[in-house]
Amino acid sequence: MSPRREADAGLVDVSSNAGPATAIRLSCRLARTAEERAAYFALRRAIFCAEQGLFGDDDRDDCDARAHPVICLAEGGGQDRAAGSGAGGPRVVGVVRLWEDAPGDWWGGRLGVDPAYRTEGSVGRRLVQTAVGTARAWGATRFRATVQRANVPFFRRLRWRSVEELVLFAQPHHLMQAELEAYPPTAEPRPDPRTLTSSCPPSLADETENAA
Repeated sequence: MSPRREADAGLVDVSSNAGPATAIRLSCRLARTAEERAAYFALRRAIFCAEQGLFGDDDRDDCDARAHPVICLAEGGGQDRAAGSGAGGPRVVGVVRLWEDAPGDWWGGRLGVDPAYRTEGSVGRRLVQTAVGTARAWGATRFRATVQRANVPFFRRLRWRSVEELVLFAQPHHLMQAELEAYPPTAEPRPDPRTLTSSCPPSLADETENAA
């Protein structure tokens, strides 16, 4: 199986100075347990607060009360490189959230990848595919996000188009929209909407750099 086909199938070859390439299996889905949600928020804080300095000690906002957290899990590969994982278990190495602002009108945000996994470009791609595909399965007719300017080429490769240029958190962004037909719906069941009660203004949507 070629490296490209391995990535498409969920396997990524990882090499390091410590030894030969090792296969890592990646999978993306909604966070299902309290431990997974804790790791999801921990990685967000590490990226948006500690690394980028966009927020203080916590990047959570009103969106999180109604947003669905999506995680990318890595299994295998020997040495544990990501935070929030158990010994020998899958590690949360990427995050994104999605929410419905109005019937059929979906947003994505807080896309981020653990620094140790950014050379494996399929992590960011898989997160975007899962988020948009899940929204499609739940009736999306539009999916948008605000994307830091450095990440615009990445999203264009994934068949997103720029709608407007913005400045958010003192950083240049593009408002972008996904071509929904490029994203097959997932089989992810939708959680009970009664558990998601807070409103979320679209202006709070935000993407991270170094997402690919």
